[in-house]
Amino acid sequence: MSHTGPEQPKPRLRTLAVDCGGGGIKTSLLDEGGFQIGQAQRTALRYPLSPEDLLGIVSKHANNVDGFERITLGMPGMIRHGVVVYTPHYIRKAGPHTKILPELATAWDHLDMRRALEARFGVPALVLNDAEVAAAGVVSGSGVELVITLGTGLGNALIDNGQLAPHLEVSHAPMRWGLTYDDVIGEAERIRLGDTAWSRRVLKAVESLVPVFRWDRLYLGGGNAARIVPSVRVKLGPEVVFIPNAAGMNGGVRAWSMVTAEDSGASRLRKEHSEDNSCPDTWDFPD
Repeated sequence: MSHTGPEQPKPRLRTLAVDCGGGGIKTSLLDEGGFQIGQAQRTALRYPLSPEDLLGIVSKHANNVDGFERITLGMPGMIRHGVVVYTPHYIRKAGPHTKILPELATAWDHLDMRRALEARFGVPALVLNDAEVAAAGVVSGSGVELVITLGTGLGNALIDNGQLAPHLEVSHAPMRWGLTYDDVIGEAERIRLGDTAWSRRVLKAVESLVPVFRWDRLYLGGGNAARIVPSVRVKLGPEVVFIPNAAGMNGGVRAWSMVTAEDSGASRLRKEHSEDNSCPDTWDFPD
């Protein structure tokens, strides 16, 4: 006769996925399989935007869901181990391509966003570049895969056999005429040129990156990928995979398995949990 009690149900592991763009903040609550629970939320950004402003928007969204056990946040810029080394849009007076405000540049410079989220919500946090979160939702996990997102600017993520490689800000590299990739194929230029001429520039940008990455597979996503005209899609070839814009949300779960424990902060929080029993007993820390 067994003296063990009834098997305890496995704690839920819900992820609040936050996609921070140049124009708005979107959140979705995801189950363990990456499927959305309830409705997504979106708040349009009002500039200037301080770190506290962004955290306030996330808090407002978080209050509208029925709990979560971890949070994934993707945002533009160079994010290293959860720290904002540099972000291009939020340091500006009125958004992309406007004047940089020194006080905002200081506030965002090397901000430990992961720790800020963990302190605010009391759950483990993963903070990555937004293109990296999108990539997590679509890549096969086999070979070298490059994901390029086209929106306010150009985002990118490089994945090697299912693991995120160190981030590179390709958007800020020179492309032609002394201008960066963001300058040449960003949203401002798409509006100025129209979709057809802009699409030809995207083709040139992709061709210029081939000798740099020599990828096994290329994915194009982001809000503007759908605007690439059919004639350019044909020239890109069948080896280029177009991905839905929703990938930025769905990758919020899988991204945890594609980074080191240092990036996710799970090992540190596990240690703190062993030293401080005030942490919730229901946390299910990823390995």
